[in-house]
Amino acid sequence: MAACAPLTLGSYMARVCAIIAKHQITQGGAVVLFQPENEYSYGHNIPFPNGKYMQYVIDQARRAGIVVPMINNDVGPGGNYAPGSGVGQMDIYASLASSCIDEDYPLGFDCANPYTWPPNKLPTDFHQRHVRQSPQTPYSIIEFQGGSFDPWGGYGLEQCSVLVNHEFSRVFNKNNMAAGVTIFSLYMIFGGTNWGNLGHPGGYTSYDYGACIRENRVVDREKYSEVKLEGEFFKVSPGYLVATPGPLSTTVYSDNADITVTPLLGNGTGSFFVARHSDYASTASTSYKLKLPTSAGTITVPQSGGVLSLHGRDSKVHVVDYPVGDYSLLYSTAEIFTWKEFGDRTVLVMYGGPDETHEFAFKGDGHVSRVEGDNYSMQTMDNLTVVVQWKTSPERQVVQIGDLAVYMVDRNSAYNYWVPVLPKDGSAYGSSLMNPAAVIVNGGYLVRSASVDGSTLSLQADFNATTSLEVIGAPKGVSRLRVNGKTLPHTTSPLGNWISKPDVRIPDIAVPDLSDLEWHQVDSLPEVQPDYDDAAWPVADHATTNNTAAPLKTPVSLYGADYGFNTGTLVFRGHFTARGVETQLRLWTKGGSAYASSVWLNGTFLGSFNNARADEDNNSTYPLSGTLRSGARYVVTVVVDSTGLDENFNSGFDNMKSPRGIIDYALLSANGSATATPISPWKLTGNLGGESYADRFRGPLNEGGLFFERQGYHLPAPPLRRFSRGSPFAGTDRAGIAFYAAKLHLDYSADKYDIPLSFVFDKDAAAADFRATLFVNGFQYGKYASNIGPQSDFPVPEGILNYRGGNWIGVAVWALDKGGAKVPGLRLKAGTPVLTGRERVVLVRSPAYSTRRDAY
Repeated sequence: MAACAPLTLGSYMARVCAIIAKHQITQGGAVVLFQPENEYSYGHNIPFPNGKYMQYVIDQARRAGIVVPMINNDVGPGGNYAPGSGVGQMDIYASLASSCIDEDYPLGFDCANPYTWPPNKLPTDFHQRHVRQSPQTPYSIIEFQGGSFDPWGGYGLEQCSVLVNHEFSRVFNKNNMAAGVTIFSLYMIFGGTNWGNLGHPGGYTSYDYGACIRENRVVDREKYSEVKLEGEFFKVSPGYLVATPGPLSTTVYSDNADITVTPLLGNGTGSFFVARHSDYASTASTSYKLKLPTSAGTITVPQSGGVLSLHGRDSKVHVVDYPVGDYSLLYSTAEIFTWKEFGDRTVLVMYGGPDETHEFAFKGDGHVSRVEGDNYSMQTMDNLTVVVQWKTSPERQVVQIGDLAVYMVDRNSAYNYWVPVLPKDGSAYGSSLMNPAAVIVNGGYLVRSASVDGSTLSLQADFNATTSLEVIGAPKGVSRLRVNGKTLPHTTSPLGNWISKPDVRIPDIAVPDLSDLEWHQVDSLPEVQPDYDDAAWPVADHATTNNTAAPLKTPVSLYGADYGFNTGTLVFRGHFTARGVETQLRLWTKGGSAYASSVWLNGTFLGSFNNARADEDNNSTYPLSGTLRSGARYVVTVVVDSTGLDENFNSGFDNMKSPRGIIDYALLSANGSATATPISPWKLTGNLGGESYADRFRGPLNEGGLFFERQGYHLPAPPLRRFSRGSPFAGTDRAGIAFYAAKLHLDYSADKYDIPLSFVFDKDAAAADFRATLFVNGFQYGKYASNIGPQSDFPVPEGILNYRGGNWIGVAVWALDKGGAKVPGLRLKAGTPVLTGRERVVLVRSPAYSTRRDAY
């Protein structure tokens, strides 16, 4: 195996890196950095830093055409592979904290207590650590907490989104800014779905992660808007990149020790002062004044009277000597959203939290005039500094200073502003990565892009309600507005902005009643029938195992992976001749967190491990059905659901080798002692073809070893002549596994709407325990455990679902108890439709059912 590894890695790197190379910034693409490894910092019996290996990986990428800088993600963080460290060194050093519940994931994953911010979880040594480890490279955090995972039986990802919410982003992200971070990536902005089986045993189908964008693509979490504000600020603040972080203080820059301020001092390019509560978890509203070192001397602000306020779990970036085109903002207590130079004016947009007093000042003698609103005061100081104080409210304030228009908005209003970049020379990223040419748009649920074609400004935008659209800074020579391909009339406001009102009509979306569909069913566990013929099944005949981490406890291996079955459900059939003394079966199975197992003897159900606690293995003893007849042949059938192979967090360990299948077994006598009765032969199956899996289109994880999967009945247009009429809502009256299929017709013919759809399993505490697997047009899109949860809502995107035609829906129901089970409720749910500017979604044309001649 070791001799093959370099060839395998080299082939993979050559193919994947060649694709990436085409999309580097040097080719007009989006790739600006390349990370050749991830968290490769320590392990078992591996010398670190392992520079020789790291250099090999780097060389593979370079040979394949990667020219952008190399960056790592040192999990230590121990300075591994930093520039100057020798062989395997990176161009840019980046680190992750030593634990995923430590600094870079400061709130960890405690979704059970989403409102609790434990003490001492705000990192304050990031800058000092960077100076020690890699002072000559940009300070980089390329995996900072942007959400939280949730385990089987957890509290739900919506609760995780509360734990790592907009307040977290304001405090923790800006704390990273205070440390001078200049390369910053969140894990993650969009999580999505573990379609085609599970990503890892510790998590369920959803990978929503509580991230900025929901799993169903909806952007209604306030965290998305907060991160957008921060990102736009970075894009127009190049002085931040060269500012020098200083020590945090509770006295130097503030008059209130409950406020901590960290400076980032510039040299003629602007300075930045990050303010937060000294107790970072405080929910109090605290008043303070700032003592700011400016080019006009140290100034205590507000100068016009009153105090500033910082609400609970908030943080602000105050700016000093901040360049705004040809102007210089002497200071601002409000935060900067964006600024742009247009042909005849410069526009600055600043914002503050609710009911806050803010003040800013420009030095100069430019003409000052009121333009919009009256909730602010202006005065000119003796040194010709113009000082404007204002109070945030939903009403916008605008003041004109020379040809500079300053927009003062409250934070909730700022959320509605967008800054789509104008493409240039074939690049969608415009003329510059820092403050590229753009327009400012006020309004809309999501503004995707802007472009200019002759005299027309085109916007691609989404709307979830009737709204006005305000375009600030239409380019010179442009006179027409087109939104989503439709020309709209507009008027010009006193500010010179275009005002238009798109025709937004949000339809009521009706969804079909799934209980009204024509459902068909097929027994998907025929293996328990006494007359079942398993002659075509693989024989479990490996007297040794390939698994170096789990020595065998059985005469032959009953590990699925030893026979090429690495995913989904495993089914075992053990044959034996009774001696008449066997009264119990002891069975140790392992399938990963939240798996389940069931056992039959000659068609008689012995019991299930329902696993309500989400254990990863179980050792149970099942009483046999009556007295076994001496000399008679029996078959024990065991179903083991695998939730996937374990993750391997640290190199050199063998966590990922933890087996799936039967670990041990024994036939016991009445006194509980093991009999000498052998079970042989054993046969087993998993997904059809094993590692030479049958469905090359949907991939290696999509299918398991159940009868309907081996036959391909979950694929579109299955042979219903082999089914009988039956519905998951009626279910079965005995333990077992049934597969149900139905055709679902949708008619959402208008391409202009984005309609999030999901399948929802209704919960019923009184219902019998069952597992359900959802297939949509052959793709596995849900694993539901009624007795574990928490997920019951399974989004399926358009493209997998045919919104304008027929769909094949499949539901496998595993009744874990002897009385059987039915699905209490399964329904299709539609979220709020959005009038969208996205491109038309193309339906995935995936293979339909065809006879699998080698299926058994």
